[in-house]
Amino acid sequence: MKLTVVIPVYNEHGTILDILSRVRALDVDKEIIVVDNCSTDGTRELLQGLEYPDVRVIYQDRNRFKGNSVKKGIAAARGNYVVIQDADLEYDPQDIPRLLECVEAGGVLAVLGSRVLGMRQAGQRMPGSIFSFGRAVINGVFRVLYGSSLTDIATCYKLAPRALLQSLTLRCDSFDLDFELAAKFVKAARRQGMTVADVPVSYAPRTVAEGKKIGWRDCLKALWTVTRFRFSD
Repeated sequence: MKLTVVIPVYNEHGTILDILSRVRALDVDKEIIVVDNCSTDGTRELLQGLEYPDVRVIYQDRNRFKGNSVKKGIAAARGNYVVIQDADLEYDPQDIPRLLECVEAGGVLAVLGSRVLGMRQAGQRMPGSIFSFGRAVINGVFRVLYGSSLTDIATCYKLAPRALLQSLTLRCDSFDLDFELAAKFVKAARRQGMTVADVPVSYAPRTVAEGKKIGWRDCLKALWTVTRFRFSD
């Protein structure tokens, strides 16, 4: 099996069936692992009623946060590669094959889907918001600390070999896992004489009122995370 798509879910009743339909439609040899983080809005009940042969669902016993759900999905993965897919509609699964092509091209250890490059390619700018400001600050700090040219380490879309992901001792359990993964990808790639690439992806941002769950405290945790893993294994 070529690819495992890990979808962490918490209270996405309005979008989970749509995103599953889009991922299932991809012309890639794949499995889909949904990890429900103890949803309370009916998402869990929807998932319990599914009968999709290519979808496995893991049910958390309580809200253990997004990063923990991603780690559960990674541990259960069987594909050669693993990609993380959010359960909302901010990211388009049609971009996943291009990420896969990039990592299979050689010399690339892992791939990040860059919203910044995607918006630039479309002749647009990232929408101005507190989220955009925090993302720019975190990315700037990361580029200085790691000597990196990556443009969007906060992106959901991270694709890497399953063997690499399952070999990493991942410690973060919340949104900070995104930044731990980026840090460890860059360090692992340099040890192996490879690189971490970013590929443009489309982006349709939603607001807090529409269900966005990240907050300013997560920005502080992200800054601590990229600093912490720069100076430790």
